[in-house]
Amino acid sequence: MTQSARRLVRSISFAVIGTLILQGGPVSAQQDEAKLDDATIVAIFDAANTFDIETGSLAATRAGSKEVTEFGEMIARDHRIVRQQGRDLASSLKVAPTPPSDFALAKAHLAAMRKLRSLKGPAFDRAFLQQEVDFHNAVIDAVTKTLLPAIQNAQLKDLVTKVAPAFGAHRDRAQNLLDHLT
Repeated sequence: MTQSARRLVRSISFAVIGTLILQGGPVSAQQDEAKLDDATIVAIFDAANTFDIETGSLAATRAGSKEVTEFGEMIARDHRIVRQQGRDLASSLKVAPTPPSDFALAKAHLAAMRKLRSLKGPAFDRAFLQQEVDFHNAVIDAVTKTLLPAIQNAQLKDLVTKVAPAFGAHRDRAQNLLDHLT
């Protein structure tokens, strides 16, 4: 994929995943922008981890290279741990995760999985790694600009702050693997 194509994909990902998804779509001019509450943030956090568990697990079985297979396994493992931490915290706080009413992130994930399932070997590796770079960029953007400022509960904010650097590490590893594919 060319550099300009990557920028376009990233721009679209940021625009869709980073803003509309987390806000549930555009808000009419007469309404105040809907505020995210902790229950919605917990649901988004859980979904983002679940989606990466699914893509990582798919990579573990479809990748063409050992490095991408191992990366997929690591992604799935790491996100299972973080998802469980979020679920445990939600349970202890008695917060019922409430996804946004128009959860476009789920729709984007289904489209990505459909595309990835249609690929194998080197084509899968490239598409999966690009998906991981774009997904993690969008999550980092959403966490820093939308989710963290909206979190009310200190324990939830601490958890999200604690795991945020792992999103950057996953993105960087995916980009490194993508840059070195043969």
